[in-house]
Amino acid sequence: MKKISIAVAALCFLLSTETSVAQTKKTAKTQPKKVEVAVPNEMNQEEMMKAWTVYMTPTEVHKMIAKSDGDWSGEVTHWMTPDAPPLISKCNETNKMIMGGRYQLSEFKGEFMGMPFDGMNIMGYDNAKKVFNTTWIDNMGTGVMNLQGKWDEKTRTINFKGTMVDPMTGKDCEAKETFTFIDDNTQLMQMFAPRPDGKGMFKTMQIKFIRG
Repeated sequence: MKKISIAVAALCFLLSTETSVAQTKKTAKTQPKKVEVAVPNEMNQEEMMKAWTVYMTPTEVHKMIAKSDGDWSGEVTHWMTPDAPPLISKCNETNKMIMGGRYQLSEFKGEFMGMPFDGMNIMGYDNAKKVFNTTWIDNMGTGVMNLQGKWDEKTRTINFKGTMVDPMTGKDCEAKETFTFIDDNTQLMQMFAPRPDGKGMFKTMQIKFIRG
């Protein structure tokens, strides 16, 4: 930790110094006067260090995420279109915290229309932005889904919003996800995507996870 702190302080010092030099050069062109280069003071360095330490330190929210570590089994319900009958399948997921407890890596294995379905998700909590982040990739595509979400204490749900790739257009489209912590051993994920007619969203998938 000490080595990281020293490195961060050095980086902040260099960035601040370069900014000051650039501002001085700009001023010199418009006002040909002698300008002294401002050197970051110790107080600014201390504030930078404190902010970075808070940003990088796992919190109680990260501990909450870590409670989901372990093996889970799930029932997957998938809708291809709003009016289509659901496709039902089973899945397994293994969660583990990585990067010193800062993120949770989830490895997903299931089946989709008779084909193996493998996915990987990384979820974390940004101490600076106060939001959850989740990134998903799988073997049914070559894109990346990125979502950010806020915690709803009343429903014990993270409400995610973001984008995913629409393979029909090659462009990003809106995506929504709710992840509810029903209890310590039960979780519910629901996924929403734009309707084919462009009028609102519809639920494309839900997975009910049971620990073990």
